[in-house]
Amino acid sequence: MRLIAIKMDLQTRKLHFIESILSVGSEEIIEKLEALLEKEQRKENNQRVSIDQYNQEIEEANSRIESGEFTSQDDVKKESESWLK
Repeated sequence: MRLIAIKMDLQTRKLHFIESILSVGSEEIIEKLEALLEKEQRKENNQRVSIDQYNQEIEEANSRIESGEFTSQDDVKKESESWLK
């Protein structure tokens, strides 16, 4: 699919991306896409996050960790080892 995307103009790629997003049924995936887009737009505009935003992101990360919503380094290592088999 990446080879096809390279040949399309930017506007066409955007439209295909929007169509893909519309088919997403997971709120978690949408939240991740929103966070990624916001982060990349800040970088593009050379904007740093505010102290409040930074603190909010830390609080959200801590909440996810406390509720068990994380992957340990050992689990990632085990998973990545299976990629090489």
